Amino acid sequence: MIRCLLCCLLLVHTSLAIAQPRAHAVLTGIDVLAEDDYRLLSTGRVGLITNHTGVDRLGNSDIRLLHDAANVDLVRVFSPEHGISGTLDIPVIRDGVEVRSGIPIVSLYGEVRRPTPVMLADIDILVFDIQDIGTRFYTYISTMGYAMQAAAENGIRFVVLDRPNPINGHDVAGPVLDDGKQSFVGFHRLPVRHGMTIGELARMFNTELQLDLDLHVVRMRGWHRAEYFDATGLTWINPSPNIRNLTAAILYPGIGLLETTNLSVGRGTATPFELFGAPWLNAELLAAQLTELAIPGVRFDAIEFTPAASKFENIRCNGLRIVITDRDRFDPLRLGFEIVVQLILLHGNIWEVNSYLRLLGSAATLKAIREGGSLDDIEAVFAADLADFRARREKFLLYD
Repeated sequence: MIRCLLCCLLLVHTSLAIAQPRAHAVLTGIDVLAEDDYRLLSTGRVGLITNHTGVDRLGNSDIRLLHDAANVDLVRVFSPEHGISGTLDIPVIRDGVEVRSGIPIVSLYGEVRRPTPVMLADIDILVFDIQDIGTRFYTYISTMGYAMQAAAENGIRFVVLDRPNPINGHDVAGPVLDDGKQSFVGFHRLPVRHGMTIGELARMFNTELQLDLDLHVVRMRGWHRAEYFDATGLTWINPSPNIRNLTAAILYPGIGLLETTNLSVGRGTATPFELFGAPWLNAELLAAQLTELAIPGVRFDAIEFTPAASKFENIRCNGLRIVITDRDRFDPLRLGFEIVVQLILLHGNIWEVNSYLRLLGSAATLKAIREGGSLDDIEAVFAADLADFRARREKFLLYD
């Protein structure tokens, strides 16, 4: 009996080990640049666009590394939304100073969102190193795009220190942004889930926007497209205050779309983007409807929660907790659209469907949703544009 118990424990242990990704050593752009003694940055004065995620594999910040490098003249740092520390969730972030080095930090989420000619007057090379999460409306790639435009206009070399797409660089999903809808939450005509790294996106922006930019991408070593972040051997750093783990990042393309409507997506709770709800939501019925659909790789628990901040602050909400059971079969955009279809059926007179457009970025897709289309109807609307994007992206990919 003891032998049987030991065998069972061994089988359980073995199955758990198989289920875990095999981490290996990925070198990001800053690691590769350091191995080459920063020679790419040794020919001029450097401006660095970064935040708390801009670190090497040992956790040393880019600011410290470039400031201390004997052949690098770091003159200015620029920070994106959420600030240099990645902890601020406010509409305007002020300029500051990096305490250890005394280098000025210019906010690109304050009075301006792109570097001005005055800010760039004493800079020859602009470096970008920020961890993205693979979703079109996550604003770090917009900050990169705006900075690339400014660098091109001012004749400045642009260097991207590449990092993994944490939700993998293989899966591509969702509607492509309508032309003319470009904004800070939609810099370029990408689908919601683009499946590209920041370096690959920079190559696409440079070519498709005809920037004629002196662009250099410092490629990673050891990263493969199909990998999620936990296979890289790199330490997870929350890229923004409400993306607190890889699960939230995986859910974000589908659940993040909901937050411009009259739903809470868990801001002000311990698990943002892993749940959603509202005081008016019939959570038990919605959970039952979604469970009946047998959406691959996910299950739902009806819950109650009270956000301590953000939408419905201090108001009890009825909601659903989303549990990913098999991420290899899970599609966050498909989940998001299945939720939307059920919201129209159950709460079409309450749910603010028109507000869904802001991040969705596709008027035709919204029309199909408003008309009560099925999931197949909705996906058919953007299928051709998505196929076209897949073809567009091929020539900009850097990794297998």
